[in-house]
Amino acid sequence: MRPRVTLEQWRMLQAVVDHGGYAGAAEALSKSVSTVNYGIRRLEAGLGVELLELDGRRAVLTRAGRELLRRSRHLLDEAVALERAAGALARGWEAVVTLAVEVIFPQERLLHSLDAFARLTGTTRVELIESVLSGTTEQLFNGAADLAITAWVPPGFLGDPLVTVEFVAVAHPDHPLHQVGRPLTQRDLRQHRQLVVRDSGVRESRDAGWLEAEQRWTVSHLSTSLEAVARGMGFAWLPRHRIEARLADGSLRALPLLEGGVRHHELYLVFADRDDAGPATRALADCLRKSCPAD
Repeated sequence: MRPRVTLEQWRMLQAVVDHGGYAGAAEALSKSVSTVNYGIRRLEAGLGVELLELDGRRAVLTRAGRELLRRSRHLLDEAVALERAAGALARGWEAVVTLAVEVIFPQERLLHSLDAFARLTGTTRVELIESVLSGTTEQLFNGAADLAITAWVPPGFLGDPLVTVEFVAVAHPDHPLHQVGRPLTQRDLRQHRQLVVRDSGVRESRDAGWLEAEQRWTVSHLSTSLEAVARGMGFAWLPRHRIEARLADGSLRALPLLEGGVRHHELYLVFADRDDAGPATRALADCLRKSCPAD
């Protein structure tokens, strides 16, 4: 009867290949060289095929070893995922966390937070809802989100300041507003097309930042507004973190406003229900806070 093949033996084979030999594998696995050697021999005996052969003083994969190791990597990945899932369930971690995020939240910080969260738990899924103005808070009212990053804390909820986003009034360098030759007033702006991002809410839409310009154009995505302004199609207040490169290379220019050329919007981290929040929701909130250190 052939010996029983175990996942640990496959881990040993993978370690021998990945770490350049038995000594490296033993160190990586915190085992003795003899234990790794014995494990590989038991694996070969259990499979009935030779997996490693000597090339000088190096152990290299045979043709069968290469094919079986390739397949075993998928098996080991699934085993690790299964162990993580079991551990998460044992700790009471949620299967899914839904995060509603204002589109003006810096994307780099968002992705950094999600990456850090994934390192904590590879089993909890994240549902990301990217929304605008009241569309974000509606996710809280509707019970659709466990956590939200929003520009205002709705009644009945508590929020912590997370980050301040700076908006700059900008237009293409050739836009007529840059040809006026003096500080601009609100009356000057009203004579030109303003680009505004549509509130994604349904119940209580807002027109935040609109100056009642006669030629207002409303778009659904911040990136659309940015590209339209860059093509000279109007002016807009845009997040500085999204346009820093364009301001630096001169493809966009800040408007010389007499007042109000720069605006600051605080974003808040809000739990749908802090007392009822599970460990995964709290862990994601911690990751978001760490991505936005206090200045």
